[in-house]
Amino acid sequence: MLRSTQASERGSSKLNLLITLIVLGAMGYAGIKIVPVYVENYQFQDAIETESRFAMTGYPKKSPDDVRQEIYKKAQELGLPVKADDIRINMTNGSCDIDVQYSVTFDLAVYQWTHDFHPHADNHTI
Repeated sequence: MLRSTQASERGSSKLNLLITLIVLGAMGYAGIKIVPVYVENYQFQDAIETESRFAMTGYPKKSPDDVRQEIYKKAQELGLPVKADDIRINMTNGSCDIDVQYSVTFDLAVYQWTHDFHPHADNHTI
């Protein structure tokens, strides 16, 4: 009776290994496609925060169009699908609010989805 149980379990470790490798490969592929976009969004968020902090302090002071052009240029450097119309800037009473909205479509060969990003920055004091 012991022999029949052992005979039916032959090859199951190879199947488990194959399934594990397929899952790890799929996770690696998804990571290669997804992680760079989030890193670029993080860098873009940092750039608009810096721009909002220093937009009102320079001489001569920047206009909203100047700020928009700086942000648009940074988005182009990072390869983000941002249009100039997607950048909203509100500069009033010594404060600068920057809102950007854009979408990225992730294509994983078997599944596609679109993720909306909404980076925001302001220079309000605490």
